[in-house]
Amino acid sequence: MKRTKRMLSLLLLAAMLTVLAGCGGSKEASTGTDDSPITIALSPWPGWFFWFLVDEKGFFDKHGVKVELKWFPVYSDSLQALSTGKVDANSQTLSDTLAPASKGIGLKAVLVNDNSFGGDAIVSKPEFNSIADLKGKTIATELGTVDHLLLLTALDQNGLTEKDVNYVNMTVNDAGPAFISGKTDASVLWEPFQTKAVKEGKGKVLFSSKDTPGLIPDLLVFRDEVIKDRPDDVQKIVDAWFDALDYFKTHEAEAIELMAKKAETTPDDFKLGLESIKLFTAADNVEAFGKREDYTSLAFTAQKTADFLHKLDMVDPIDDFDALFDSQFVEKAAKE
Repeated sequence: MKRTKRMLSLLLLAAMLTVLAGCGGSKEASTGTDDSPITIALSPWPGWFFWFLVDEKGFFDKHGVKVELKWFPVYSDSLQALSTGKVDANSQTLSDTLAPASKGIGLKAVLVNDNSFGGDAIVSKPEFNSIADLKGKTIATELGTVDHLLLLTALDQNGLTEKDVNYVNMTVNDAGPAFISGKTDASVLWEPFQTKAVKEGKGKVLFSSKDTPGLIPDLLVFRDEVIKDRPDDVQKIVDAWFDALDYFKTHEAEAIELMAKKAETTPDDFKLGLESIKLFTAADNVEAFGKREDYTSLAFTAQKTADFLHKLDMVDPIDDFDALFDSQFVEKAAKE
């Protein structure tokens, strides 16, 4: 599956957003209560291909909402499009929502599409049996990405820091081949690079997003003004999403074939990618938006991730984490 750059170099974006916040950016997406389509950006990731299922099976039409899906092969481009107001909403990770929020750009997550559940992992040479064994070894992943965050989390949980390893800043497209060719002792990879490294590089998964449930949630994030001006349309979009998930349950083979075509891969490979995520039902969403002191809660995850990234000078302080989330739409969907 072509999954290009599911990441954001937070350092670079932070600088860009400082300028945008000052000048207001340019607004090309829908505004007010007009009848123009709501634009939703998406990029390569197994859970986000479901937006094509929503669209092509007519669930937007069923709920009477006009939506235009905008495809971004490069994930970071979709983040920039949302931050500059060129789209109304984007499919993005929670960690990548924190940088613009810390710069005063009003964004709200209204839906959890899925959680990475093994789709991001530290793959090592077979002689290593634990994260602690990687002390002093060469590990590659890309600075500021969710997989960089996964690496730092794994090290922290095992009493290590990035200074205890030979960290190499390398894109996932390069980190996978580097591991396979023996140039690194371990690489932090997402699918499908992860599976390829295990098979071709004779690697093993030492640590994955399965070990940190809730650390990498994938969200539908809207600009504040769209939620304020067009809440009924936002609700219809959320309802259409859950209709598509219900359809998937009873038409799995057909749905996978449709999405695999969009992903330019085979149904078998696409299904393999789906096994590395956990799709969230309406009930799962209500639970995720609730407040608890663990990573099953979006608010807890946001605060811990923001604190972590702030220590690395990747985001500015965020005063109000509640402002990042709006649970009203999933709560209503769960009651229907």
